[in-house]
Amino acid sequence: MLSSPPATSSSPVQPSHTVTSDPRHVTMETYWTEVQSIEEEKEGEEEEDEEDERKSMDEVELEEAWLTEAGLFSLVMGSAEDTDPLPAGALLSTLTRQQVATVKRRLDNYNETLRKRNRQPIRDVRDVFAQPDDNTADTNPSPQHTHNESPPTRYHMTTKTIRRNTHRVQPTRPALFFEDQLHEHPSPPPLTPSPIHTVSPPVTRSRRADWLQRDSPYSEGVVEHKQGGACWDCLCFHGDDNSDEPFAPVSPSQGLTCVDDLSSCDLIQLSFISHIELSTFLLALGIQTKRTRPPRRRTRDGGVFGIPLDSLLENDRKKFPGAKVPVVFQKLLTVLEQTGLQTEGILRVPGSAARLKHLRRELDRCGWGLDWSTVRPVEAAGLLKLFIRELPIPLLTHTHLSTYRCVLGISAVVHQVQALQLLSLLLPEAHRDVLGALLVFLRKVVSHQDQNRMSLWNVSMVMAPNLFAWRQRGNKRSVAKQREEMEEAVGGAHLIRLMIIHQDLLWTVPNFLLSQVRQMNQASNQKQSGLSRTRRLLRRKRDQNQVTELCEGVIRVHAPLHTKVSMAIQLDDQMKARDVTARFESENSPIQHLYEVGGNICERRLHPDCVLLDVYRINPHCDWLIKP
Repeated sequence: MLSSPPATSSSPVQPSHTVTSDPRHVTMETYWTEVQSIEEEKEGEEEEDEEDERKSMDEVELEEAWLTEAGLFSLVMGSAEDTDPLPAGALLSTLTRQQVATVKRRLDNYNETLRKRNRQPIRDVRDVFAQPDDNTADTNPSPQHTHNESPPTRYHMTTKTIRRNTHRVQPTRPALFFEDQLHEHPSPPPLTPSPIHTVSPPVTRSRRADWLQRDSPYSEGVVEHKQGGACWDCLCFHGDDNSDEPFAPVSPSQGLTCVDDLSSCDLIQLSFISHIELSTFLLALGIQTKRTRPPRRRTRDGGVFGIPLDSLLENDRKKFPGAKVPVVFQKLLTVLEQTGLQTEGILRVPGSAARLKHLRRELDRCGWGLDWSTVRPVEAAGLLKLFIRELPIPLLTHTHLSTYRCVLGISAVVHQVQALQLLSLLLPEAHRDVLGALLVFLRKVVSHQDQNRMSLWNVSMVMAPNLFAWRQRGNKRSVAKQREEMEEAVGGAHLIRLMIIHQDLLWTVPNFLLSQVRQMNQASNQKQSGLSRTRRLLRRKRDQNQVTELCEGVIRVHAPLHTKVSMAIQLDDQMKARDVTARFESENSPIQHLYEVGGNICERRLHPDCVLLDVYRINPHCDWLIKP
C-alpha cells in the first residue's frame, strides 16, 4: 500500500458530494470536476473500440517490441551483426548477470511462442550467448578500471563469459528471484553495507541520492535486498516516504551527467541499457508489466492541438532554430508564469467552455501569433491541459504508460523514484523536454500555494487525468468502477507528486549506466574496426605513445571558435572543468563548456565541477573540446 497519498474512503466518491472542510474532499471533487470536463469535450466524438484498447498485445509482438527497444533487433529481424550499426554482441558484453538473465528470459519466451505457432524460431538463446570469435576475445577492460583490474564478478566483458556464468532460462525462472519468499522467517538484513558503499548509514535522516555514483545497477541492489530482507537504500530512507524534501544528488568525482549532456549516439545506447535495466529492476521487485495496444486516434494535418510533438517542433524550428518545446506550449507556460501563479485555484478552476473552444480554434488557425493579452490565466491553464490531453501520442507515451502505473506496486518510495528515473531516460527527446518544462512550471505553482491555494497534492490530483489519459465514459458507472477509477486517480497523483519533487533526479544519468554506455562504445568500436593485423599493430604502437603522454597528466584542449585554437594543460588532483573554460573566456563571450569527445564516449558535456584527472583516467584516449 502507498503511504504518500491520502487513503480513499471505503465508500464510493460521487461528484455530487457536498464539500466539507476536509481538504481531501476538496481534492476529490476537484478530480471529478476535471474528469467531467474531459468527458464533455469528448461528447459527439465517435466511440472507439474499448475492448481493442484494453486487449493485451500478442505475445510475439510483445517480445519483439521488447527486444527491439533493447537494441537487439538484429536477433528479431535476423540481420547480420556485421551490418548492424550497434551490434548485439557489443550490447550483451556490457550487461550484468541479472540483466543477462532478463534478456535470456525474453529470448526463451519469444522462441517458445514461435514454436507453439509452428513458426521458425530465431537464433537459439545458446547461440546468442556463444563464445566470441578471435577478433573479440581480447575485449578491453571496463573503462572505469583502465588502470586497475576490474572485478571479475560484476560485469560480463565477453559473450563467452556470459555463457559460462549463466544458465538457460526455463519458464519458471522468475521464481528464482523470489527465493526469500520460501522462508517464513527470512534472515535479518546485514548491518554492514556491501563494498560499493563507502558511507555508513547516518544517524539522522538524510535525503542524499548517493546511489547516483555507485558502479552497481539498481537491479543488483534490489536482489541483495530481496535475499536479506532490506536493501541499503531502504535502511537509509526508512520512514521518509511522506517527505516532500527532494533527494539531493551526490556527484561522483567525474561529475554528474544529465541526459542533455550526451550526444544522440550515446542517448541511443543509453536507452537500450536503461530499457533492459528497468525490466530487470521491476522483475527483481516482483512487478509484472503488460503492454496494451495503443488506441486508435484520428490524426490531423494542421493546427496545434492533436499534432505530434515532433511535427510541431519541426515546423517551429523553421522560425525558431533550437526550440526544445513547441512554441505554443512555451507561450502558455510563459503567460501562466507571468499572470497566473498567484491566481487562486489556478489549474483547478475551469474557464468558460465556449471561450476555450474559441481560443482553440484561434490557436489552430494562427498558432503562436494569437493576441495573448486577451487570454486570462484560467483560460491559459485550460488550454495547457487540453494541449496535453489532445496529443496523439501521450506525453508519457503509449509504450511506457502501463509501466508508469506498475511503479505504484513498488513499496519503497526510494525505489519508485529510481524506476521513474529510468522511465524518464527512456522517453523520446521531445516528450522528455516538454515533460521537464511542465514539471518546472508545476513546481513554481506549488511554491506560490499561499496565494493560489494549490498545494502539491492538489496540483498532482488535478494533473493526473491529463497525463495518464484515463477514459471514464458515462456518468452511470458502478460503485466498483468508481472506486477503481478513484484508486487510479490517487495513484497517478502520487506519481506526479514524486515527479514534481524529484524532477532534478529524473534527468540525471546514474554512474553505472554511463559506465555501461562507455563499455558498449568500446566494444562496438572494437567490433567494427576491421583493421588488418599490420594496421592494428601500428595503432597499438600509436596508442602506447598517447598513453605515455597522458600518464604524465598533460592534455590538449581544442577551442576552434576562439583565438587560442588549442592549449596544453597539466592536470592535477584539483583541476576542474571550470578552471579550463575560464582560460578561454573573454568579455561578452557566451558561456563555454568543456566536452570529452571520442574514446569510449561519443560526446559528453562535462559538469563545471568535475575533476578532469578522473575523467582522463576513465577515458584516456578522448579529445578535449571547448564550445558553447
